[in-house]
Amino acid sequence: MKEFIKNYKSLPKEMYVICFATLINCLGEFVGPFLALYLTQKIGMTTAVSGMIVTLSSVIGIPASILGGKISDMKGRKKIYIYAQSLSAVLLIPCAFTKNPLITIICLLISTFFGGFIRPAYSSMMVDILSNKQRQVGLSLNYLSINAGIAIGPIVAGFLFNNLLPMLFLGDALTSFAAVFLVWKHIEETYTVNSEEKVQNKAEAAEKGNTFQMLWKRPELSIFLGLNIVYSFVYSQHKFSLPMTLNAQFNNEGAKYFGYIMSTNAITVLILTVFIGYITKRNHQLTNMTLTGILYAIGFGMIGYLNSFSFFIISTVIWTCGEILSSISSGVYVANNSPNNYRARLNAITNLGKFLGAALSTSFAGAYIELYGCKTLWFLVFLISIIAAIAMFGLKIFSVRTRRIKSNVVTHVE
Repeated sequence: MKEFIKNYKSLPKEMYVICFATLINCLGEFVGPFLALYLTQKIGMTTAVSGMIVTLSSVIGIPASILGGKISDMKGRKKIYIYAQSLSAVLLIPCAFTKNPLITIICLLISTFFGGFIRPAYSSMMVDILSNKQRQVGLSLNYLSINAGIAIGPIVAGFLFNNLLPMLFLGDALTSFAAVFLVWKHIEETYTVNSEEKVQNKAEAAEKGNTFQMLWKRPELSIFLGLNIVYSFVYSQHKFSLPMTLNAQFNNEGAKYFGYIMSTNAITVLILTVFIGYITKRNHQLTNMTLTGILYAIGFGMIGYLNSFSFFIISTVIWTCGEILSSISSGVYVANNSPNNYRARLNAITNLGKFLGAALSTSFAGAYIELYGCKTLWFLVFLISIIAAIAMFGLKIFSVRTRRIKSNVVTHVE
């Protein structure tokens, strides 16, 4: 066990600050998970109107993320993070005191908009701080911090929702301010436009032109981002198709069993992230992403053939291992193959791809289940996962050969 923990000891101190700030932020993420319940139970909105507002709050984060990525690449990651997180937190405070539903909704939506700026800036700061060799370990630790916070935060939020409603908003704001203070106090600006940053490989050298021109010059990165959408499509089946399948198979017990599955997912992440990160840290990121597709294929593909709930638990552990591998490898590959002046924008594009994959997943699965039922869907998911995994492995072979050819050309010239 000491060997696994030692894996995290060589990171820059700034990374530990970021991970602690992440933990605090996720512990205090109270409003988001309870937004739908707040709108219906506390404000008295209909389910339809509540659904529209929750959807709008999700959609509004997309342009905000892209805009936040561009501004972070132009003005500096730390600066944009501090402004965005602070504004997002400030706008939650009126919600704790006002009884006017319109003011509450407007404040929540604007807060969500500024919240969209946070992730591109924050993720880019981590990449700036970490060296090539440290990125998988560093992002693994941050992923662990996120899930540790998420595991506890909703429990506290549930208590506040039922007993101290104003603190639902104030607690969220206060933890955000605490995270901002840690970053402001202990981390220097990681990127400025005119700085002569020493890049660790040629792929990270600054590029001129717009985002489309940059991606056109980097076909491997573009293909990877496309395959990531497919992976998001597959992974998001657990949010819609899986509860539908459980409900069809176990009738009234479906909701209870889905709760057990999500608890299994959370526990698996907390226990196995350290071990999986250690075991796979020397792998090529595309090897890990290929394994992600295989684990998704097995974990989700077997669902169509299961009758006993205990096997659903085994299935969940398998696809969760794929989730862990994807979470600690995807960002590393993008970072190692992105110009340093496009990091925040590419993070926003990656998030957009995940959102698109999830949206397509839900709409497609809903239509398919309506026509053919749940069981046969999982074999289709298996095929999609395997094809994506094969494509990812092909991308790895192409990427390695291309690097080798370029290296040989440079050596020959010298």
